[in-house]
Amino acid sequence: MADSARIDRWLWAARVFKTRSIAADACKNGRVTIGGVNVKPSHVIKRGEVINVKKPPITYSFRVIDCIEQRVGAKLLPQVYENVTAPQQYELLEMSRISGFINRARGTGRPTKKERRALDAFIEPAMFGFDDDDDSEEEE
Repeated sequence: MADSARIDRWLWAARVFKTRSIAADACKNGRVTIGGVNVKPSHVIKRGEVINVKKPPITYSFRVIDCIEQRVGAKLLPQVYENVTAPQQYELLEMSRISGFINRARGTGRPTKKERRALDAFIEPAMFGFDDDDDSEEEE
């Protein structure tokens, strides 16, 4: 058990990010903070520190239990950190999943097939007064 570790290596070893370079980029872009202060990838962390990681739309919080620099299996993660993320953050994540296509930025492209089907289910022809039953009655 080490007493300290580089933040980019710890984030990768604790499986917060898939690669170490992605973890380093997150640090450089201000998405990783400790005590409200942005940290560089070379920042040394110690046990007991709380690390905040912004992964839109939520901010995860982890309390460091063990400072590791070698990647471990997923079953060993409870020995590495404690997830202290606020429940409100998970509510934000659920709301973004529910809203789905509504938050699409203007001009980002066409809707996906799944989003198109959801739109079609939401906007039914009956809402605009187009009923197929009315046409068949007039023909008779």
